Amino acid sequence: MKRNILSLLAALLCCLGATAQMPRCHYTAADSILVEQLLRSGKTDVLYYARQFLGRPYVGQTLELYPDDERLVLNTRELDCTTYVDVVAALTLCARRGEQTFAQFVRQLHDQRYWDGKCNGYPSRIHYFSDWIRDNTRLGFATEVQQPQPPFTAVQTVSVGYMTAHPVAYVALSRHPEFLPAIRRQEEDLTGRRFRYIPTSQVSPTAALRQAVSDGDIICIVTSAAGLDIAHLGIAVWHSDGLHMIDASSKHKKVVEETVTMRQYLEGRKNALGIRVVRLSGQ
Repeated sequence: MKRNILSLLAALLCCLGATAQMPRCHYTAADSILVEQLLRSGKTDVLYYARQFLGRPYVGQTLELYPDDERLVLNTRELDCTTYVDVVAALTLCARRGEQTFAQFVRQLHDQRYWDGKCNGYPSRIHYFSDWIRDNTRLGFATEVQQPQPPFTAVQTVSVGYMTAHPVAYVALSRHPEFLPAIRRQEEDLTGRRFRYIPTSQVSPTAALRQAVSDGDIICIVTSAAGLDIAHLGIAVWHSDGLHMIDASSKHKKVVEETVTMRQYLEGRKNALGIRVVRLSGQ
């Protein structure tokens, strides 16, 4: 009896220790239960995790709960294109390391979302996805596929400035104009960087595209919209008729596996120029 009590106390202390090491995080019991259920599946495939959220409602700005006191926000019940990709990536990376606890998942999501894995106010959150790629590549979580040969026949020269040009669109910037200089420095550092991408004309089911894009890659839609670098994100999935995408869709108001091909999707978007491709580590 005494041995059982000691074992229970040891397990409780271990659990409390893991929780104490977690970054400050806003979540619900439903979020933590789902995360641990998924991680205990033993699956390491991106598409497995991507499809677990099909049908979840599209909701924007779910991260903006603490404009005066930035902290990690986890919401697996309502997703936009960025939070969807972020959650799927964190689940996949944890699974590939054999990690199964909620605390480990929270740490991974935190490290992906903040510069150098350190939450220190709103400007420390990574806001432009090109910066997400850069920082997560540096941390060893992902790598952008960059090839000098087809289908990567176009080059994007990034020019960002949307956030500082439209601060009223962001709650934290509206309430804290003192954040603007830090955001402006980030925009200036990113502006001028060049990345190869696959233009819409090359997004066809050719041998070159199949070699360049794998199931589970992150698809980043390059945009010509002023001040932005990436307009939308999704997870690549090949069907018999070509490349498709799983995404949190504002059009469909939920997470969907798009029925149209990636080429058709791009042709239906006015400012879409093509796609950049990011691959998670361990794939």
